[in-house]
Amino acid sequence: QVQLVESGGGLVQAGTSLTLSCAASGSIFRIAAMGWYRQAPGKQRELVATITRGSITLLADSVKGRFTISRDNAKNTVYLQMNSLKPEDTAVYYCNAFHMDPRGSESNYWGQGTQVTVSS
Repeated sequence: QVQLVESGGGLVQAGTSLTLSCAASGSIFRIAAMGWYRQAPGKQRELVATITRGSITLLADSVKGRFTISRDNAKNTVYLQMNSLKPEDTAVYYCNAFHMDPRGSESNYWGQGTQVTVSS
C-alpha cells in the first residue's frame, strides 16, 4: 500500500500564489507518474497536471502558463506551484500516484485532498 499526504492548501486572494505538496510513503517500489486533480462543488474531478518519473509533464489548458508541476523522485514527492490564482481555481485538490510493483502490477492511489479557495 502507498499513502499520499497532501499539504499547502488554503484561502488566498486572486492573483496570488500557492504551492501544494504531496508526499508518498509506504510500500513503494516504483512510482511511474504522479499528478494533481481537482474537484469543484457540483463538478466532476478533472486533471490539473501530471508528471512522469522522467519529468515529462502534462497540464490542463486552463492552468497552462500559471501552474507548474515538479517532483523529487528521491523523496517521492510531487509539487504544484500555482501562480496568478483565479476564483475558478477554487476546488479540492487531490494528489494521485501511479505505482508499479516488482511483478509489474499497477495500482492507482489518491490522497485525501486539500482545499484551495481563491477569493475575488
